[in-house]
Amino acid sequence: MLVRTGFAALALTLVATLPAHALFCNATDNGMVVEFGLRIGEPYTEQERNQFDLMALQRLGVDATRVERWNGCIRAFVLKPEGGEEMQFFDPDSYERVQ
Repeated sequence: MLVRTGFAALALTLVATLPAHALFCNATDNGMVVEFGLRIGEPYTEQERNQFDLMALQRLGVDATRVERWNGCIRAFVLKPEGGEEMQFFDPDSYERVQ
């Protein structure tokens, strides 16, 4: 009984400390692969996907210096006009900024 009560108290504490809103995206793009007994194309490597995402965001006017997939989103490090960088998150399918 004491063990269950302790576990329940720990679980409630962990749930209470979670952020009110967590950032999640649902990425669906894994590269293009065509198979009919013959494979044409391979899924993007992580480095290729990051480079593609960086170029796509820059074409849309985002002054990103580097990007990576994080928690299903694109995490971009963007130069601020007043100097420095900030992290911004984008949907990997639409490249829209996620708040």
